[in-house]
Amino acid sequence: MAIQFNTRPGLVAYLTAGDPDIETTREIALAAIDNGADVIELGVPFSDPLADGPVIQRASGRAVARGVRLLDVLALAAELRAARPSAGLVIFSYLNPVVRLGMRTFCARAAEAGADGVLLTDMIVEEAGEYLEAMREHALAPVFLAAPTSPDARLKAICEVSRGFVYAVSRVGVTGAQTTVGNDAETLVTRLRRYATTPIAVGFGISNAEHVRAVGRFADAAIIGSALVALIESSERSEAAKTIGSFIAGLRVAEGEPERMAAGKL
Repeated sequence: MAIQFNTRPGLVAYLTAGDPDIETTREIALAAIDNGADVIELGVPFSDPLADGPVIQRASGRAVARGVRLLDVLALAAELRAARPSAGLVIFSYLNPVVRLGMRTFCARAAEAGADGVLLTDMIVEEAGEYLEAMREHALAPVFLAAPTSPDARLKAICEVSRGFVYAVSRVGVTGAQTTVGNDAETLVTRLRRYATTPIAVGFGISNAEHVRAVGRFADAAIIGSALVALIESSERSEAAKTIGSFIAGLRVAEGEPERMAAGKL
Protein backbone atom coordinates (compact mmCIF):
# COMPACT_ATOMS: atom_id res chain seq x y z
CA MET A 1 0.00 0.00 0.00
CA ALA A 2 1.15 3.56 -0.65
CA ILE A 3 -0.02 7.11 -0.31
CA GLN A 4 0.21 8.86 -3.63
CA PHE A 5 -0.92 12.10 -5.21
CA ASN A 6 -1.75 11.70 -8.87
CA THR A 7 -2.49 15.37 -9.50
CA ARG A 8 -0.92 18.61 -8.41
CA PRO A 9 -2.15 19.71 -6.06
CA GLY A 10 -3.18 16.47 -4.44
CA LEU A 11 -6.15 16.57 -2.11
CA VAL A 12 -6.41 15.19 1.42
CA ALA A 13 -9.88 15.19 3.00
CA TYR A 14 -10.27 15.08 6.79
CA LEU A 15 -13.47 13.63 8.28
CA THR A 16 -14.41 13.21 11.93
CA ALA A 17 -15.42 9.56 12.00
CA GLY A 18 -18.85 9.01 13.49
CA ASP A 19 -20.24 12.47 12.78
CA PRO A 20 -23.11 12.28 12.21
CA ASP A 21 -22.72 8.47 12.47
CA ILE A 22 -20.34 5.77 11.25
CA GLU A 23 -22.55 4.68 8.35
CA THR A 24 -22.87 8.22 7.02
CA THR A 25 -19.14 8.82 7.44
CA ARG A 26 -18.54 5.77 5.26
CA GLU A 27 -20.78 7.15 2.50
CA ILE A 28 -19.20 10.60 2.78
CA ALA A 29 -15.68 9.15 2.54
CA LEU A 30 -16.60 7.12 -0.55
CA ALA A 31 -18.15 10.21 -2.16
CA ALA A 32 -15.01 12.21 -1.40
CA ILE A 33 -12.79 9.56 -2.96
CA ASP A 34 -15.00 9.17 -6.01
CA ASN A 35 -14.95 12.94 -6.60
CA GLY A 36 -11.21 13.45 -6.40
CA ALA A 37 -9.84 13.10 -2.87
CA ASP A 38 -6.50 11.28 -3.03
CA VAL A 39 -6.32 10.59 0.70
CA ILE A 40 -8.92 10.31 3.46
CA GLU A 41 -7.87 11.26 6.98
CA LEU A 42 -10.20 9.42 9.32
CA GLY A 43 -10.33 11.47 12.50
CA VAL A 44 -10.72 9.54 15.74
CA PRO A 45 -13.15 11.52 17.93
CA PHE A 46 -11.59 12.69 21.19
CA SER A 47 -13.02 14.46 24.22
CA ASP A 48 -10.36 17.21 24.28
CA PRO A 49 -9.24 17.97 20.69
CA LEU A 50 -7.02 20.90 21.67
CA ALA A 51 -5.43 21.45 18.24
CA ASP A 52 -8.84 21.83 16.61
CA GLY A 53 -11.10 24.83 16.27
CA PRO A 54 -14.78 24.93 17.23
CA VAL A 55 -16.12 23.17 14.12
CA ILE A 56 -14.11 19.99 14.61
CA GLN A 57 -14.47 20.23 18.39
CA ARG A 58 -18.24 20.11 18.00
CA ALA A 59 -18.05 17.19 15.56
CA SER A 60 -15.74 15.27 17.87
CA GLY A 61 -18.05 15.93 20.80
CA ARG A 62 -21.06 14.63 18.88
CA ALA A 63 -19.23 11.47 17.84
CA VAL A 64 -17.92 10.82 21.36
CA ALA A 65 -21.46 11.26 22.70
CA ARG A 66 -22.64 8.64 20.21
CA GLY A 67 -20.08 6.21 21.64
CA VAL A 68 -17.69 6.18 18.66
CA ARG A 69 -14.27 4.91 19.71
CA LEU A 70 -10.92 4.08 18.13
CA LEU A 71 -11.85 0.48 17.32
CA ASP A 72 -14.97 1.71 15.50
CA VAL A 73 -12.79 3.97 13.36
CA LEU A 74 -10.45 1.09 12.54
CA ALA A 75 -13.45 -1.03 11.53
CA LEU A 76 -14.60 1.80 9.28
CA ALA A 77 -11.11 1.99 7.76
CA ALA A 78 -11.31 -1.70 6.88
CA GLU A 79 -14.65 -1.13 5.11
CA LEU A 80 -13.23 1.78 3.12
CA ARG A 81 -10.13 -0.21 2.16
CA ALA A 82 -12.30 -3.04 0.88
CA ALA A 83 -14.52 -0.65 -1.07
CA ARG A 84 -11.76 1.55 -2.53
CA PRO A 85 -8.51 -0.44 -2.56
CA SER A 86 -6.38 2.26 -4.17
CA ALA A 87 -7.40 5.23 -2.04
CA GLY A 88 -4.98 6.69 0.48
CA LEU A 89 -6.12 6.13 4.06
CA VAL A 90 -4.65 7.78 7.16
CA ILE A 91 -5.81 7.32 10.75
CA PHE A 92 -5.79 10.75 12.41
CA SER A 93 -5.85 10.70 16.20
CA TYR A 94 -4.70 12.24 19.41
CA LEU A 95 -2.26 10.11 21.34
CA ASN A 96 -4.46 9.21 24.31
CA PRO A 97 -6.80 6.71 22.57
CA VAL A 98 -3.78 4.98 21.02
CA VAL A 99 -1.93 4.69 24.32
CA ARG A 100 -5.06 3.30 25.93
CA LEU A 101 -5.32 0.57 23.30
CA GLY A 102 -1.56 -0.02 23.31
CA MET A 103 0.86 1.35 20.73
CA ARG A 104 1.83 -1.98 19.19
CA THR A 105 -1.73 -3.29 19.28
CA PHE A 106 -2.92 -0.12 17.58
CA CYS A 107 -0.32 -0.34 14.82
CA ALA A 108 -1.11 -4.00 14.21
CA ARG A 109 -4.84 -3.30 13.99
CA ALA A 110 -4.37 -0.25 11.78
CA ALA A 111 -2.32 -2.35 9.37
CA GLU A 112 -4.91 -5.13 9.45
CA ALA A 113 -7.60 -2.54 8.63
CA GLY A 114 -5.66 -1.49 5.54
CA ALA A 115 -4.54 1.95 6.69
CA ASP A 116 -1.59 3.41 4.82
CA GLY A 117 -0.46 5.75 7.55
CA VAL A 118 -1.10 7.38 10.89
CA LEU A 119 -1.00 10.97 12.11
CA LEU A 120 -0.94 11.46 15.88
CA THR A 121 -1.37 15.18 16.46
CA ASP A 122 0.38 15.29 19.82
CA MET A 123 3.13 12.76 19.10
CA ILE A 124 6.36 14.74 18.98
CA VAL A 125 9.28 13.53 16.93
CA GLU A 126 11.66 13.77 19.89
CA GLU A 127 9.69 11.10 21.80
CA ALA A 128 8.56 8.91 18.92
CA GLY A 129 11.02 6.02 19.21
CA GLU A 130 8.58 3.28 20.24
CA TYR A 131 5.94 4.62 17.88
CA LEU A 132 8.28 4.67 14.88
CA GLU A 133 9.51 1.17 15.63
CA ALA A 134 5.95 -0.16 15.77
CA MET A 135 5.02 1.70 12.61
CA ARG A 136 7.99 0.24 10.72
CA GLU A 137 7.15 -3.23 12.00
CA HIS A 138 3.71 -2.97 10.40
CA ALA A 139 4.73 -1.04 7.24
CA LEU A 140 2.70 2.02 8.18
CA ALA A 141 3.61 5.58 7.21
CA PRO A 142 4.08 8.00 10.12
CA VAL A 143 2.89 11.48 9.15
CA PHE A 144 4.15 14.32 11.35
CA LEU A 145 2.99 17.91 11.72
CA ALA A 146 5.50 20.66 10.93
CA ALA A 147 4.79 24.14 12.28
CA PRO A 148 5.97 27.57 11.10
CA THR A 149 7.49 28.15 14.54
CA SER A 150 9.71 25.05 14.41
CA PRO A 151 13.48 25.59 14.10
CA ASP A 152 15.27 24.08 11.12
CA ALA A 153 16.79 21.28 13.18
CA ARG A 154 13.33 20.12 14.17
CA LEU A 155 11.99 20.35 10.62
CA LYS A 156 14.90 18.22 9.48
CA ALA A 157 14.13 15.59 12.15
CA ILE A 158 10.45 15.56 11.12
CA CYS A 159 11.30 15.12 7.45
CA GLU A 160 13.72 12.29 8.20
CA VAL A 161 11.03 10.12 9.80
CA SER A 162 7.86 11.19 7.93
CA ARG A 163 6.54 8.90 5.23
CA GLY A 164 3.63 9.38 2.84
CA PHE A 165 3.70 13.14 3.28
CA VAL A 166 4.70 15.86 5.72
CA TYR A 167 1.77 17.85 7.09
CA ALA A 168 2.77 21.52 6.93
CA VAL A 169 0.66 23.62 9.31
CA SER A 170 -0.15 26.79 7.39
CA ARG A 171 -0.33 29.08 10.40
CA VAL A 172 -0.01 29.25 14.16
CA GLY A 173 -3.25 28.36 15.96
CA VAL A 174 -6.02 25.77 15.72
CA THR A 175 -7.86 24.32 12.74
CA GLY A 176 -10.57 26.34 11.05
CA ALA A 177 -11.51 27.87 7.71
CA GLN A 178 -9.73 31.10 6.73
CA THR A 179 -10.24 33.69 4.00
CA THR A 180 -6.70 33.46 2.58
CA VAL A 181 -3.66 31.21 2.59
CA GLY A 182 -1.03 33.07 4.60
CA ASN A 183 2.58 33.69 3.63
CA ASP A 184 3.68 31.48 6.54
CA ALA A 185 2.57 28.42 4.57
CA GLU A 186 4.78 29.06 1.56
CA THR A 187 7.73 30.03 3.76
CA LEU A 188 7.37 26.82 5.75
CA VAL A 189 7.16 24.65 2.62
CA THR A 190 10.30 26.32 1.25
CA ARG A 191 12.10 25.48 4.50
CA LEU A 192 10.83 21.89 4.45
CA ARG A 193 12.00 21.38 0.85
CA ARG A 194 15.59 21.50 2.10
CA TYR A 195 15.06 18.22 3.95
CA ALA A 196 11.92 16.47 2.68
CA THR A 197 12.03 13.42 0.43
CA THR A 198 8.26 12.90 0.65
CA PRO A 199 5.47 15.16 -0.65
CA ILE A 200 4.48 18.17 1.46
CA ALA A 201 0.78 18.79 2.14
CA VAL A 202 -0.52 22.06 3.58
CA GLY A 203 -3.40 22.15 6.04
CA PHE A 204 -5.17 24.40 8.59
CA GLY A 205 -7.47 26.95 6.99
CA ILE A 206 -7.85 25.50 3.47
CA SER A 207 -11.51 25.95 2.63
CA ASN A 208 -12.16 26.56 -1.08
CA ALA A 209 -10.91 25.96 -4.62
CA GLU A 210 -8.94 29.21 -4.65
CA HIS A 211 -7.02 28.07 -1.56
CA VAL A 212 -6.32 24.68 -3.13
CA ARG A 213 -4.98 26.32 -6.30
CA ALA A 214 -2.85 28.71 -4.23
CA VAL A 215 -1.35 25.82 -2.26
CA GLY A 216 -0.69 23.94 -5.49
CA ARG A 217 1.70 26.65 -6.61
CA PHE A 218 4.21 25.76 -3.89
CA ALA A 219 3.17 22.47 -2.22
CA ASP A 220 2.28 18.97 -3.37
CA ALA A 221 -1.14 18.70 -1.76
CA ALA A 222 -3.81 20.60 0.15
CA ILE A 223 -5.55 19.27 3.24
CA ILE A 224 -9.13 20.34 3.84
CA GLY A 225 -10.93 19.56 7.08
CA SER A 226 -12.98 22.17 8.92
CA ALA A 227 -14.78 23.26 5.74
CA LEU A 228 -15.90 19.67 5.12
CA VAL A 229 -16.90 19.11 8.73
CA ALA A 230 -18.90 22.34 8.73
CA LEU A 231 -20.75 21.25 5.57
CA ILE A 232 -21.58 17.93 7.18
CA GLU A 233 -22.81 19.73 10.29
CA SER A 234 -25.18 21.91 8.23
CA SER A 235 -26.41 19.15 5.90
CA GLU A 236 -29.30 16.77 6.25
CA ARG A 237 -27.89 13.35 7.02
CA SER A 238 -29.37 11.84 3.87
CA GLU A 239 -27.77 14.57 1.72
CA ALA A 240 -24.35 14.78 3.39
CA ALA A 241 -22.50 12.41 1.05
CA LYS A 242 -23.88 14.11 -2.06
CA THR A 243 -23.02 17.54 -0.64
CA ILE A 244 -19.43 16.56 0.17
CA GLY A 245 -18.97 14.83 -3.17
CA SER A 246 -20.03 17.98 -5.03
CA PHE A 247 -17.82 20.16 -2.85
CA ILE A 248 -14.75 17.95 -3.40
CA ALA A 249 -15.36 17.91 -7.15
CA GLY A 250 -15.37 21.71 -7.10
CA LEU A 251 -11.98 21.81 -5.35
CA ARG A 252 -10.14 20.01 -8.11
CA VAL A 253 -8.00 22.22 -10.31
CA ALA A 254 -9.53 23.28 -13.59
CA GLU A 255 -8.42 21.54 -16.75
CA GLY A 256 -5.27 23.14 -18.06
CA GLU A 257 -4.12 24.21 -14.58
CA PRO A 258 -1.07 22.49 -12.95
CA GLU A 259 0.02 19.35 -14.73
CA ARG A 260 -0.22 15.86 -13.38
CA MET A 261 2.71 15.16 -11.13
CA ALA A 262 4.73 12.04 -10.52
CA ALA A 263 3.20 10.01 -7.71
CA GLY A 264 4.81 10.54 -4.31
CA LYS A 265 5.03 7.06 -2.84
CA LEU A 266 6.07 5.60 0.46
